[in-house]
Formats: sequence, C-alpha cells, structure tokens
Amino acid sequence: MISVMFVGHLGELSLSGASMATSFASVTGFSLLLGMASALDTFCGQAYGARQFHMLSIHMQRAMVVLLLVSIPLAIIWANTRPILMACGQQKDIAEEAGLYARFMIPSLFAYGLLQCLVKFLQTQNIVFPMMLCAGITTLLHILVCWVLVFKSGLGYIGAALASSFSYWINVLLLVLYVKFSSSCSKTWTGFSKEAFHDIVNFMRLAIPSAVMVCLEMWSFESMVLMSGLLPNPELETSVLSISLNTAATVWMIPYGLSGAASTRVSNELGAQHPYRARLAVCVVITIAVAEGILVGIVLILIRNVWGYAYSNDIEVVDYVAVMLPVVATSNFLDGLQCVLSGVARGCGWQKIGAYINLGSYYLVGIPIAILLAFVFHVGGKGLWLGIICALIVQVFSLATITIRTNWEQEAKKATERVYDEVIPVDTVS
Repeated sequence: MISVMFVGHLGELSLSGASMATSFASVTGFSLLLGMASALDTFCGQAYGARQFHMLSIHMQRAMVVLLLVSIPLAIIWANTRPILMACGQQKDIAEEAGLYARFMIPSLFAYGLLQCLVKFLQTQNIVFPMMLCAGITTLLHILVCWVLVFKSGLGYIGAALASSFSYWINVLLLVLYVKFSSSCSKTWTGFSKEAFHDIVNFMRLAIPSAVMVCLEMWSFESMVLMSGLLPNPELETSVLSISLNTAATVWMIPYGLSGAASTRVSNELGAQHPYRARLAVCVVITIAVAEGILVGIVLILIRNVWGYAYSNDIEVVDYVAVMLPVVATSNFLDGLQCVLSGVARGCGWQKIGAYINLGSYYLVGIPIAILLAFVFHVGGKGLWLGIICALIVQVFSLATITIRTNWEQEAKKATERVYDEVIPVDTVS
C-alpha cells in the first residue's frame, strides 16, 4: 500500500502500471505462497496444542523448502508480466509499466514465502508482539527507503518495487534472528533437520487445498483490477479500483489478525483435547469481528471525501474514490466475517471444504454478477465490486452453516490422530 501511495504522486500512468503489477503479483505469486503456508495453521497449531513442540520446527522447515521451490517458476512468470498482460488485452503503455515494475519485485517473491512460514511458526505459539515489532520496524524503514528511491534517486516508480523487495528481506532477517536467539522458541526451534525433506507429500496434501482456498478468494478481488483495464477510461478505472483494493486490504489486516487468532486458538485447543474451549473461541472471535466491521465501516464512510488525496491529487480520482468507499465498507464487514470463519476452518483442517465454498461463491456467483453489472449494465468499477459483495454473502452463509453444525468433540479426536498419524484425511466435517 505504501509503495502504491508513493507511486500515485508520480502520475496516473505510473499508478496504473504499479497497481496492475501489484495485482498481477498477488494473483500469480503472493496468494499461492500465502495459501500454501497456511497449511502450517493446522500442522503447527495442533502439534503445539498436543505439546509436540519439536514438530513445529520440522513443519516450518518443510514448508520453507516447498515454498522456495515453488517460487522459482513463479519468478519466471513475473519476468514475463508484460507479454502476459498484453495477451490479456491490457493497454500497451500500462502493460509495459507493469512489466518493468514486476521484474524488480522478483526478489520479494522468495522473501515472502519464507516470511509467511516464520509468521505461522510464531503465530501458532501465540508469539505475537515480536512479529508486530519487526513489522513496525520494517514499515518505518520501508517508508524511508521508498521515499529515497522514488523521489531522490531518480528511479521513479521502479524504486517503489525495489523498496518492497528490500523491506520483505529485512522482515525475514529480523524474524530469523528472533527465532534463533529468543528463549521463547527454545522448545520449538530445534535446529535444521533432514526430516524437513521427508513427508513432503503429506504436507502437500494439505498445502494444495489450502492454497486453492486462499487463491480462489484473492484472485477474485485482484481480477477486478485486471478487468477494470477493459472498461472505458481504463487508466481512471484501474487507478480507483486499485486504491479501493489497497484500502480494503489495509482494513482487512484487522480481521486477518483475528483470523490468525481464531486458527491458532482453535487448533491449539483441539490439539490439547479441549473441544468446548475451541467452540467458545469461535463465538468470541465472531463477536469481535462483527463489532470491528461496524466500526471500520463507519470510519470509511466518514473519510470518503478526503481519502483519495492520500493516493492522488487528481480530482476525478478523488471523487470516484468517494463513491467507492461506502461499497468498500460493506464488503469489509462481510469480508471480516468470512475471514474469521476461514481461520476456524484452517484451525480444524477443513481447507478442502473451504476451497469448494470459495470456488462456488466467487466463480459461480460473484464474478459472473460482476461482469454482468460492469459490462452489460455499464455500472463500471462499482459493478465489479458489487459482484464481489454477492460472493461474500454466499461465502459467509456457507462457512457459518458448516461451523454451526460442527461436532467439536469429533474434531478434537481428529486433531489428535493428525498429530500422531499425519496421513489422516483433513477435509472431513462432522
């Protein structure tokens, strides 16, 4: 978000190119790595609850090996961003800007996979403050580096891409140092182990549906930016949709944190054979998500007329952002609910079921409605976002229904079996 803010003050074309590249990177790289790393919510969380502390280190290293290997073909895709976007019908000037930006983001790809593994490793142990501190330090450094590279070095918008790569690696380094030297990880970090190269197939059994679950959702949001490039006045539509998406992603960090807390608490309690505590945790986190969604929605509506100035000085862009923010506020409320419910699903090991729900919600309901509103009824970018809201409604209803009908005692038994026998199916709900 910070990088896009800096680039936005260089001009509409630079903003469109950077926004397109960021969306492309999310679709083809970050979402896949985040999804695969989310398998650790189940593996590490339930192992920690069962007090099998040594397994957390092995699970994390195994995930790191897999994600680094997966990053290699993804980097090749990023290097060919320009021709891919051109083949998808994007304007030549926007595709060229996006292609160059994406190439300079490639170093961040490898760092991102490692970062997510470290985050899951610490999160499932309820170690949160050190991650917040490292993220805060990284953010402050990123603002400084981004300002220098974008405005002082002459690199322009390319400097923002380099700043992102630099910041991801700094965050990884800080967390590695914490895991290595902190007494909090003395039981769970047992050093490098050759066991990380074993049982990769079992990890993939959960990592693949986990990735599908995350990717299907994130791709639908990012596809709005890509489709906005096909609307009339694509530079305006792409810029505003990207600003809306960045805003949504920023406020989404709150329910995303709640989601992490939900997955950690549920997986820990199930691993420890405390099913009623797991159920109580679900009720508490959903209540918090509802309150947070209402509060953030009110704030977004109140600042709608001035928020656009944070990204651009163009009055047309600012006015369009003001129109979009109430829609973003609505989607944020629903997205917060689905986020915490998805966290519960990851804590229980329901990733495959979540993948089916996301497939139906977004690709059978949301995107078709978005296309209909934007291109048939000519509602424009707002129509694209309204389609996503329809998908979120279906997603929340489906996940809530499954959660309400869950037999928590049975889930606790499955968690124990999974810790001691990792080949147990992980996609069954009672």
